[in-house]
Amino acid sequence: MSELVALAAAAVAGVALGAAFFAGLWWTVRKGLGAQRPALWFFGSLMLRSGLAAAGFYLVGRGHWERMAACLAGFAAARWFMTARFGESARHAP
Repeated sequence: MSELVALAAAAVAGVALGAAFFAGLWWTVRKGLGAQRPALWFFGSLMLRSGLAAAGFYLVGRGHWERMAACLAGFAAARWFMTARFGESARHAP
């Protein structure tokens, strides 16, 4: 039973990581397009978001591929949700 709880916690952590990653991407696109140096915004954001996501996956996984897979499933679910929630409104934004 404790392994099931660990898998559920890993999935929830994956959702949190995914939400942070994709919210950061959304924020970067909104701010970066009007910046004087957009390449710096996009590159810095990519490094920060990827580093945090990789560190989160490493800490959640702790050498267990099952936890890593649950975290990845949560990350993908967050991507799906963010795209479904903000994808249509982003297409119509100025």
